[in-house]
This record gives sequence, C-alpha cells and structure tokens, in this order.
Amino acid sequence: MPELGLPHAVMTSISAPRPATAVLLAAGLGTRMKSFRPKAMQSLGGRPMLAHLLANAAEVFDRLVVVIGPDMEEVAELAAPYPVVVQQERLGTAHAALQAEAWFGDGDVAVLYADNPLISAETLNRLLEERRKPDVGLALLAMRPADPARYGRVVAQNGNVERIVEWADATPEERAIDLCNAGVLCADAVDFRRWLHNVRNDNAKGEYYLTDVVDLAVADSVQVRAVEAAEDELRGVNSRAELAQAEAALQTRLRNKAMENGVTLVAPETVFLSADTQIEADVLIEPNVFFGPGVTVQSGAVIRAFSHLEGCEVQANAIVGPYARIREGSTIGASARVGNFVELKATTLGEGSKANHLTYLGNAEIGSHTNIGAGTITCNYDGVFKHTTTIGEKAFIGSDSILVAPVTIGDNALVAAGSVITKNVPDEALAFGRAQQVNKAEMGRLFKERLQAKKENG
Repeated sequence: MPELGLPHAVMTSISAPRPATAVLLAAGLGTRMKSFRPKAMQSLGGRPMLAHLLANAAEVFDRLVVVIGPDMEEVAELAAPYPVVVQQERLGTAHAALQAEAWFGDGDVAVLYADNPLISAETLNRLLEERRKPDVGLALLAMRPADPARYGRVVAQNGNVERIVEWADATPEERAIDLCNAGVLCADAVDFRRWLHNVRNDNAKGEYYLTDVVDLAVADSVQVRAVEAAEDELRGVNSRAELAQAEAALQTRLRNKAMENGVTLVAPETVFLSADTQIEADVLIEPNVFFGPGVTVQSGAVIRAFSHLEGCEVQANAIVGPYARIREGSTIGASARVGNFVELKATTLGEGSKANHLTYLGNAEIGSHTNIGAGTITCNYDGVFKHTTTIGEKAFIGSDSILVAPVTIGDNALVAAGSVITKNVPDEALAFGRAQQVNKAEMGRLFKERLQAKKENG
C-alpha cells in the first residue's frame, strides 16, 4: 500500500495542462431489468446506454477505459477502440474502479457509471474544473431530485462535503437533506489509487463501495466539493421504469435542441428522435413521427404525421408522409414526394420524383422527375437473393404495376397500369405486361344469378 502523506492533489500545480482519465463502470448485469442483456447495452434514444456516456466522456477526457464483467463480449465490442478490463468478481464499485488502476496514468481520474448515461459533456467539464481548483482534492456530482427517496444524502457545510450517508443509515435530519449523491467522483490519480486500496468491505454486503473514498479523503483533510447538475442528467437507470424515465428526459432534451436549431415540431411531445438524428433548420415535423437511428433531414423538408424513418436521408424540400415508412439505406431526393402508405427500403428516389400512394419500393434506383403510380411493387426478393430495380429519369409507372427484379426501365419510358414487367424496357418505350382482356356477353349477369341462387338454397 502507498504510504499516507499529504494529498498529492494539494501539492500539484494545476497551472499546466493535466491529462484526465475516465473510468467507465459497465459490469452491471441488469438483473432488475429482467433482461439477458447487460445493463450497459439497454437501448436509450436508439443507442446503448454505454454509447451515450462514451460519446460525452470522449469530449472531455484524454483517456477512457471501460470496466466490464466476464462474458460481456458485446459490451467490449461497443467500447472499442477504448481499452477494456474485466472485473472477474463483482465485489463492489470501488473494486471495479481498481481493476482499471493500470490505466490511471498521471493527472486526474473520474469514475463514471454506464447506468448514468445522460451526463453531459458540459457537466463533466464542470466536474473536472472543480477538481482542479486550488485545494480541492476530490469532486463529486450531486443533484436535488424531485423525490430524494432512497438516494444517499450529501452532508456538507459551507460547500464542503463532510460525508455521504446512505438512506438506510441516515437520521431523520439527514433524510431531510435534499442534496443527493450521483456516485461520480473525480480526484488526482495518485490520491485515487491510495484511497481505492484503503477501502474496506466491512459492511452488510461485504462489498467495496466507491462512496467510502469520500470518507477517506475527508480523513486526509482533503477538501471535497459537490458539483450540482439536473436530475435528468444524473438519474440512475436500474429498472425498466427508470429506463422509461431516462428516455423521456432524453427525448425532451433532443426535442428542445432541435427546436433551438430552427426545426418546427407541431406537437413536440409526440415526436421521438434518436440520439444521432440530424435535422436542419426550416424542417417541419408533424405529430406522431418516429426517427430511428441514422436519419438526416435537410432544410425545407416536411415530415408528415405518423411516419417512421430510420437509416435514411431526406434531402432539401422533400415531403414524406403521412403514414410513410422509410427504411435503412434509402435516400429521398430534393423536392421528391413520398405519400401515404408508401414504404421505401434501400431505395434512392431521385430529385422531384413522386411515389404518392400505397407503394413498396425495395432495392430500387429511381431517377429524377419520375412518377410511381399507386400500388406499384418492386419484387426485389426471390427467396434467397435481393435484386435491383432501376428506373430512369422522367419515367411513368402506371398504377398496380409489378416490377420483377432485376429489371431496368429506361428514361422517359411508360409502363401501363396493371402490368407485370419481367424484361427491361428501353428508353421512351411503352410497356404492356398484362393478359389480353376478354369480354363474355351476359356472363356477368348469369354468374351473379348463379351465386344468388346458391345463397338462397343454402
């Protein structure tokens, strides 16, 4: 064990730039979520919880290292390219942090939690800045939740933290304190190492608790300061109900950011965004629209009500919906239109082209200013392989056409309504692909009479 002495943080000048390391604890099993997936992999805003924390921490810290449990290959893959260490035995949060000791390096170290996924880069910066103030040896994050419930309370005098008391151990006076611990700590690497090694497990669960570092710092006469942030940033996620609360908080943040950037949300509370959704100014989004991961919408576009978009690009001044589904790999060109009950998958719809009604376009390349009639289907799948349909510029595809891929429709070509097209159509050609119509005199009347008689006779 390192010898006790004056805290390294007090003796170290902070005038020069100091490196900073973030240790992200992601070994939780998610037992309370009744899930076979690790807690860090639960989805929030279209991406795993850990991915949110990685993205924000990377904006602030020079080094990141992720602590996972055994057999968590999925979490390790998500953490790449950052180093990963495995906590073979789950002996508590202090024990988990200590597994990353070899990666602490010099400078400052912060310990974060994958189940606190919404901490912003701004708040992490404030935490680091507070730690680097003269005579501050340890900084922690705290909040004042609407319902403090069973959170640990932060006992402080004149801004200096004296201790953290768990709810079960708190007196009635301490339970009345509304400043609650969020669990995140930041200290000088040398001090953090010493304190972590000195944490004991003489408690009911026999675990090594990270919060005990606060007591060790105070015992070393180190000044401990709390940095406050909003509950929506610091809330922990340990259950499905708490995951839903975090999702609601994230959606509010994403909607507000979109509107601040010039996006019109007619009914903001009904629009659901992903963390990576990119929407430019002067886009109009009507009620009940869902954006899955990987969506970009350019200026002037309109997304009408009850549409679902994921993994796609909507270019300037295009109109989508209502009741449209745009799937992965699709691009809707500038000023193009996709109407009600139209589905696109891995399809490019060219500039100014239209598919306004009841249509499925899969694995298709469609040129500019082409009209796709109602009920058109590209038959792209043969049961084993996907095939491409190519439609040129200024083509006209009549209603209820079936285009059996692979097939090419040329520029300025016209496909008659109700056609089944299995062969390429040259430029400017007119294609009929339907059976010859035959009219049988009086057969319509006779057929109806026969059916009616059958009905009457049972």
